[in-house]
Amino acid sequence: MTKASVYLSLVATTLSLVVAAAASEPNSPVKLDVDATDAARKILHARLQIPAHPGPLMLVYPKWVPGDHAPTGPITDLVGLKMSVAGKPIAWRRDAEDMYAFVVELPAGASSLDVALDYLSPPGADGSASGASATAQLLDLSWNEVLLYPKGATASEIRYAPTLRLPAGWQFGTALVPTDRTGDAVQFEPVSLETLVDSPVVAGAHFRTVDLSPGGRPPHFLHIVADSAAALELKPEDSRHFSHLTAETGALFGARHYQTYHFLLTLSDHVAHFGLEHHESSDNRQGEKYLIDADSLKLKAGLLPHEMVHSWNGKYRRPTGLATPDYQQPMQGELLWVYEGLTDYLGQLLAARCGLWTDDTYRQSLALDAAKLDNEPGRTWRPLADTTVAAQLLYDARKEGSAWRRGVDFYPEGELIWLEADVLIRQLTDGRRSLDDFCRKFHGGPSGPPRVVTYTIDDVLAALNETAPHDWRQFFQARVYQTTPRAPVGGIEAGGWHLVYSNTVPDMLKSAQSELKFTDLRYSIGLIIKDYGAVQDVMPDSPADKAGVGAAMKLIAVNGRRYAADDLRTAIQAATTNSAPIELLVENDDYFKTCKVDYHGGERYPWLERDESKPDLLTAILKPLTPKP
Repeated sequence: MTKASVYLSLVATTLSLVVAAAASEPNSPVKLDVDATDAARKILHARLQIPAHPGPLMLVYPKWVPGDHAPTGPITDLVGLKMSVAGKPIAWRRDAEDMYAFVVELPAGASSLDVALDYLSPPGADGSASGASATAQLLDLSWNEVLLYPKGATASEIRYAPTLRLPAGWQFGTALVPTDRTGDAVQFEPVSLETLVDSPVVAGAHFRTVDLSPGGRPPHFLHIVADSAAALELKPEDSRHFSHLTAETGALFGARHYQTYHFLLTLSDHVAHFGLEHHESSDNRQGEKYLIDADSLKLKAGLLPHEMVHSWNGKYRRPTGLATPDYQQPMQGELLWVYEGLTDYLGQLLAARCGLWTDDTYRQSLALDAAKLDNEPGRTWRPLADTTVAAQLLYDARKEGSAWRRGVDFYPEGELIWLEADVLIRQLTDGRRSLDDFCRKFHGGPSGPPRVVTYTIDDVLAALNETAPHDWRQFFQARVYQTTPRAPVGGIEAGGWHLVYSNTVPDMLKSAQSELKFTDLRYSIGLIIKDYGAVQDVMPDSPADKAGVGAAMKLIAVNGRRYAADDLRTAIQAATTNSAPIELLVENDDYFKTCKVDYHGGERYPWLERDESKPDLLTAILKPLTPKP
């Protein structure tokens, strides 16, 4: 053991005593003051006063961010770190092995440590929770980005008293309870670190709050912050759909594990676009025109339903491997096919039940997911379970090669698996029960304030067997833990539909291609192409693959004419009536070559087609549980 190792061991031993002492002083929370008046410049200033005792102390920056399922804490954007005791600066050093840890020695007589730090919000819109979160007009604050805490402290026990100073005139929304507002400074009720990290704040110059359940208990609010006043315009029918969503979730789960619920909706083209679940709120970030552009809302209609479902599935009921006591211990994601997969199924389902989608739109979305997975050769070597265990790697994997690599398929493939489970329960019980009954049994219980009830795979299987006796272990073993060349489309087929292909582009795909700027030809020649001609991916063993086209190449010309997406589609259609190959001139780094694609099958796009020989269980599943307003 080296001298450094001996020293760190002593630090860890001493630290456990320091943390225990701090935890025994419930009336002495960590004071956290965040100055966001520089948010427009993408800089946040934070000051902490941490109760402490003389001697060594190790502070840590949150590493494993809940909901990200990965060590995504943006430590490189923590800058300006300074520490002091009673106004006198003291030195700190970063741990040599843990880049998220800082060691400091408190002098005799110290009762607290003052910490100052800045957080630099990234300027780019890529990424997830650690991506861009501020513009000239708004801020989406995740508290984990602006704080430190004593290593070894349990997140549910150590308390923080947060204060937030906003730019002049900005309004805010959050699940935290404000106790005082003086000018642009807001003081919130002290909470545990767990609750603080679980309670982001949205704020901005253009802000609107919509009461989604007037007079109802518990109350539900939609807080919208945007880069423009025009983006706040919520159509009356969409407001009714979001209100209906709150009614449908109550009917589905039979209990609510929150005292209030807050949808936080950030609308900007300059922040990262994603959704992140929280117990009493959800952090939803989309483009500026999300509410006023029909294609945008249609494409992401499942976002708010998905994140709200997580209040029950993911926050209240949580896999044991994801219920860590702090933000430094690695999370184990094997059961993400339940945490995210079931949530993906229920979120899409609720988008239809609450009216954000029509039944036809739901079926189009389901067909696109099923076809993608059914034509993904990566499934022949990588079982779905490995995508859950390796989620922390796959979230950031590049798109090139994704068909052979596989991505975080536990979302869409989980949707297919849980649809099949729903259909099977209905068949086993002659329609008397469904997956809705499992949800009420597994995620229901008594209503009340947030709490966490962990589960294992055995708990899931037991609840399913109580709903409808079956060999559920083997059911999931075959679909989750074994490789199979075909996607689990049994729910679609037993539900009265077929996955088919035609030369007509589904409206959902048209919207996606328009919004996301790509051309999807994976089911014909085997290419996904970005708007400017770059090849995003090539399906292994497809005609384009056999012709020598590779991911990251760039299409320059089609049959001798400069590349355009419409011209390529025209060439594919024309090839159905002749035997000549489609000639693609491609650029590969500094070299050019012509690839001759021998394909004559025309355009192919996925659809669901009704199978009249079977009952239409899919339509029955989409039926709302409560009357539509």
